[in-house]
Amino acid sequence: MIWQTSRFQIDLSKPRVMGIVNVTPDSFSDGGKYFSEGSGFAGVFAHCDKMLREGADLLDIGGESTRPGAPPVPLEEELARVLPVVRHAVTLGVPLSVDTYKPEVMQAVLDLGADVINDIWALRKPGAVEAVAGHPGCGICLMHMHREPQTMQVAPMEGDVVPQVRDFLQAAAAGLQAVGVDKSRIVLDVGIGFGKTVAQNFALLARQQEFLSGGYPLLAAWSRKSSLAAVTSTSLSAVAQLDVADRMVPSITAALLAVDRGARIVRVHDVKETVQALKVWSAAR
Repeated sequence: MIWQTSRFQIDLSKPRVMGIVNVTPDSFSDGGKYFSEGSGFAGVFAHCDKMLREGADLLDIGGESTRPGAPPVPLEEELARVLPVVRHAVTLGVPLSVDTYKPEVMQAVLDLGADVINDIWALRKPGAVEAVAGHPGCGICLMHMHREPQTMQVAPMEGDVVPQVRDFLQAAAAGLQAVGVDKSRIVLDVGIGFGKTVAQNFALLARQQEFLSGGYPLLAAWSRKSSLAAVTSTSLSAVAQLDVADRMVPSITAALLAVDRGARIVRVHDVKETVQALKVWSAAR
């Protein structure tokens, strides 16, 4: 299976690791660690380089936090955060994804040479479909999100989420193909944590193979999600207190389970450790 992107045809015959590069001061797990307003981009550039040394197959750059309750970032601010990092990252020789839902940002980063648009809104914003459909070959990741970041956990989904998420993603992918986007450019993401309860998130993992019937590759993004903290902490009051180190092993475990159930890309913060775990998984196979 090949994922067609702007500059690369990514071979998905083996699972690929996507390293998360947050150019934000407020992301839920590493906001401000590599970037803060006014501090420059040296830390972000170094983080990109480090992830590649650790074995990342591609990078995913985001300039707006999508944690529950996060406020939207103005267009000009997102561009100011993301574009310098894209200019650096396109020189590194690996596929580059940009996590954005704004059509203007999509167009700007594609013009700079970005390979993939990773959209939590699944191109539902006006102009988004046109931005990617007009590009001759960029990769696209369509994610399911219930409601929006400000409200998604206030009133999560109800009932059996698996068919609801599956039907949404299949319709979104079919809509793209209807406007001329080749199927080989499309990857799907079930949207762990985006408007789902803890039980619903784990139902999506347990039944992940139900999403493979359409023939689209799956991206799994479990890294450091609160559902992992919820099932590993000893008390509900301790969930919010679990730090990055506490969430590493659960994150890697979830990534391996997702790959074993058919995911072809895992989006992670802990690249080195995930790459090592996947080597063990591959050896056992």
